[in-house]
Amino acid sequence: MPLHIFESRYRQMVADALAGDRLIGMVLLRPGHKADDEGRPPVYGTGCTGLITHAERLDDGRFNLVLRGLDKFTMLGEEDPAIGQLYRRAIITPIDETIPAGDRDPLKAARRRLEELLVPLFEGTMESRLPHNMPDDDLINALAQYLDFDPLEKQALLERLGPLARCQSMIELLEMKALLKNSAGDAGLVH
Repeated sequence: MPLHIFESRYRQMVADALAGDRLIGMVLLRPGHKADDEGRPPVYGTGCTGLITHAERLDDGRFNLVLRGLDKFTMLGEEDPAIGQLYRRAIITPIDETIPAGDRDPLKAARRRLEELLVPLFEGTMESRLPHNMPDDDLINALAQYLDFDPLEKQALLERLGPLARCQSMIELLEMKALLKNSAGDAGLVH
């Protein structure tokens, strides 16, 4: 995921991460936070750890980054900030997303259904767009990130326990969106 870092607190966080393990955590802000939240607006408790794989520091202190998602986590709480520390630090626990043996065949079937639903979104053949040799869980996680879902839908997908549940939820979302699009077309409405 490419990121452009410009806020002071995040510039400080990136500089600290680059001087250390190059890891940062990302969580979604809850809707409706207020300006008086003193830099600590409420966030969802499930997020992702990301590895900074590329960093370009600009002359004015901003950064252009490429971040590679590694693991899901649950926030257990936040650390008290150190003196002069502008960004938040969380206490987290990783979420195990190992695929149980009994989920492998249903996951393959769900992946095929998901790919069928995606055909209209891509020009040309699916083979030219989706790598069939990519492991099921990697493809499903990448699609959950890159498909045109709104932030709360993406958060709901992230919170699903395991790739099979995430894939089934994406199928439901895409089927619902297709149904709504067809209903709007039948009524003569324009999107």
